Amino acid sequence: MNTISRRDFAKLSIGVTSIIGFPKVSKALTQTELEMTDRKEFDVIIVGGSFSGMAAAMALGRALRNVLIIDSGSPCNSVTPASHNFLTQDGKAPADITAIARAQLSHYDTIDFYEGVAESAIKTTEGFEVTVSDGDKFIAKKLIFATGIKDVLPEISGLAACWGKTVLHCPYCHGYEVRFEPTGILGNGDYGFEFSALISNWTNDLKLFTNGKSTLTKEQTEKLHKHRISIIEKEIAELEHLSGSLQRINFRDGTTSFVKALYTRVPFLQYCPIPQSLGAVLTEEGYLKIDSSHKTSVDGVFACGDNTTRLRTVANAVSAGTTTGMMVNKELINEKL
Repeated sequence: MNTISRRDFAKLSIGVTSIIGFPKVSKALTQTELEMTDRKEFDVIIVGGSFSGMAAAMALGRALRNVLIIDSGSPCNSVTPASHNFLTQDGKAPADITAIARAQLSHYDTIDFYEGVAESAIKTTEGFEVTVSDGDKFIAKKLIFATGIKDVLPEISGLAACWGKTVLHCPYCHGYEVRFEPTGILGNGDYGFEFSALISNWTNDLKLFTNGKSTLTKEQTEKLHKHRISIIEKEIAELEHLSGSLQRINFRDGTTSFVKALYTRVPFLQYCPIPQSLGAVLTEEGYLKIDSSHKTSVDGVFACGDNTTRLRTVANAVSAGTTTGMMVNKELINEKL
């Protein structure tokens, strides 16, 4: 069992600012060095311990709720050098923000951490039973899934290496750092047109790469040309880069195009299949469907963060997590009364 006390967790957290994910307890400390807990029953289990999950945990910990965070240590922002647009933390590495958050959570005696993967969950008469990767089982009255999404990257050579560095998904997160630079959009049709219009606010040197024949309407094409946004219909062979720093786009016909940044939106999958196994419904876009209280279509199951919305920012994740924690606590109070 890899449950670790808050005191030891705080000590470990201070030293992990260069990595993301919970420390590997079995490697960092021996069994006798750890103050272990045998707690198996909780008010709330949170699956996913990145920003949204930790924010939910803090709200619940401050409401004196017994909380277990289960986290595998694989956040989607692990490749991103810096986080932006989060007041007081602008420009810090996600790992640094994570370390601060964990250290602060360690002060709440009712919050426990578990390093591992939640493998399955079943509904019981008292709430839910969650089974983790080493076979341990935990019980809770409520579940929160803050598990994020898994990006499905196009099979273009070099794109994966640049993802989160110079191949970007959000101008509000990273646009300021590449402002006024030669910039590209990888997209087509309505999406390509709308994203080009958005990014034109950050640079006047902009190209739309459709990676094949354009599917833009005549009107969309004329509008982009009017604003000096080039449309390149050539098929892309590779993104040439230096350690993730985009240098140029090489096309299959042997020509190249110089850009410093490339924006694109990619398909995604839910990182964790458990909510759907419990009966949670997805939106048409593939996000977990939640109501104004962040409750899914399954009674007692809540969700927050990137698995519920397009707004993939740290600030939004924290906001959503805090709200979810408050709503779960409110539901627990109402059920007790």
